[in-house]
Amino acid sequence: MNILYLVYHGFSEVSGISKKIHNQVKGLRQNGHDVHICYYTFSSEGCRCRYVDDHIIRNYGRGCIAALHQRIDYRCIYEYCIEQEIDFIYARSFQNANPWLVSFFRRVREAGISCVTEIPTYPYDQEFVGFSFVTRLGLHIDQVFRNRLASQMNAIVTFSDAREIFGQRTINISNGVDFDSIPLHACHPAGEDVHLIGVAEVHYWHGYDRLIAGLGEYYKKNPVRKVYFHIAGGVADTEMYNSLHAPGYAELMDKYGIREYVVFHGQLFGDELDRVFNQCVFAIGSLGRHRSGITNIKTLKNREYATRGIPFIYSEIDSDFDHQPYVLKAPADESPINICEILEFVEHSMMRPEDIRKSVEHLSWKIQMEKVINAVCADNV
Repeated sequence: MNILYLVYHGFSEVSGISKKIHNQVKGLRQNGHDVHICYYTFSSEGCRCRYVDDHIIRNYGRGCIAALHQRIDYRCIYEYCIEQEIDFIYARSFQNANPWLVSFFRRVREAGISCVTEIPTYPYDQEFVGFSFVTRLGLHIDQVFRNRLASQMNAIVTFSDAREIFGQRTINISNGVDFDSIPLHACHPAGEDVHLIGVAEVHYWHGYDRLIAGLGEYYKKNPVRKVYFHIAGGVADTEMYNSLHAPGYAELMDKYGIREYVVFHGQLFGDELDRVFNQCVFAIGSLGRHRSGITNIKTLKNREYATRGIPFIYSEIDSDFDHQPYVLKAPADESPINICEILEFVEHSMMRPEDIRKSVEHLSWKIQMEKVINAVCADNV
């Protein structure tokens, strides 16, 4: 099958989203398909351009008019699909439904091209609380047109358990993993100290404030054993100070006097990330998805932790992991995380990293993307 993977933004070497997209493309190719990536970014000359793979298919130019055109003009993508005889478009939602995008997908469907849109997080409206007026205006436009956009799809791809989204049937898959890029956990604990790790570009729904508050309550009891929390990833000032959604990290650390026990590494990759992981015995998943109105979700981070082979905690419903022996579930509320419970869990955890990793072999991107292709092919029989 000749597939176009459509993205409405560019890529970054330090972005987890970019890594995920490329791993999905790899999964499609592992299933024997010819896959091309269409994306939008700036050229080296500063022009706004639409690319397929490394080739410009439309140069919109510079300035405000160019910015507007890239949001409403999708003719170059349609022409590419017709000229290259694309069979299937896999689009990744950017919460950007609009009448021009609806028209584009109507035309490609009329040309006999199958289409799906992946909605990475559903529902997503509450994630925009506190954002700028311009961003919220974009969401409002999306709200007006997203049902019409969904009607032009063969299906909506979701990592939730929803059976219908915006009036369209869903293809339910799990976030996948690329086993080639994630090393097995090799823990080297430092004496009696216990080190925990959370890896994320931090947002309020990660709920790390709950873990920090839990550390504060733990140290109020003057425990003998020291516990450290390592955060690998960017933490914006909106999470450190005066958060709209929860106590700021700095506020909590100062309240409890525990700054030395929370370590901010910033973005880490490769050997540097592996080194911190291997110092830690337990990982922290999302602890605040309820804040954005999400109950069921299959996050990428849970799967990456399991692929490494490290036990972890989270608070949402994730049917792939809820009953696994290496998972500790936290309540989906605002209570501080019980650190003593984590310590007890770690002490009695018996699974080896290789056994944890083996439990998620079925979550490879090759298998997850095959589910999408099979569902779409069934429509065309």
